[in-house]
Amino acid sequence: MNAPTVYVVDDDEQMQTLVRRILEPAYSVISFADARQFLGVVPALAPGCLVLDVYLPGLDGLDTLRALAKSDPRFPTIMITGMGDVNIAVQAMKAGAVDFIEKPFTSAALRDSVALAQRRLADSAGKEVERDAARSRLASLSEREREVLSGLVAGLPNKTIAYDLGVSPRTVEAHRARIMSKTQAPNFSALVRLALAAGEAASRDGEKPVIPGR
Repeated sequence: MNAPTVYVVDDDEQMQTLVRRILEPAYSVISFADARQFLGVVPALAPGCLVLDVYLPGLDGLDTLRALAKSDPRFPTIMITGMGDVNIAVQAMKAGAVDFIEKPFTSAALRDSVALAQRRLADSAGKEVERDAARSRLASLSEREREVLSGLVAGLPNKTIAYDLGVSPRTVEAHRARIMSKTQAPNFSALVRLALAAGEAASRDGEKPVIPGR
């Protein structure tokens, strides 16, 4: 079994060496001295924890974290800095950092942070597999069936769904039966869980959710 990967972005070679010494051989450590270099190869990288220095030449750590959060969620990030700054820590956490540790840090502190990030990565991977499986089960639904399912997941009664779609309640009931059959959902609760796992958000203020298309 291959060791999980940890990426280090820090322009300090001594820090790169220290992180590698602490984490190997439990983890495979790959280092970058430049944030733009790391972002440039992100699409080709396997998912992994990222140890990211705040103060970098050129593109700094916070801007790197924000760019990564928008483009690729597969890299749960630990921010590190040698300058204690509460404001920077808050910004990092708001931008999506899993943890924030100050230099000099202990070996245990780094290992604990990386373990936390790895758990976050495993949770994310599990949800992605569940989402893909759910979307596969919904793929056979027609557009009208998806509209009916959106109404059902929003908690709307059959009569309301029928009115919104301009059909009879009996037609909605027939669509519901076909949806249950096509998705192999044993009951309505299972159908709702399936739809939510497929990626549509729970309804807000009565707004109907949108069931992902094919």
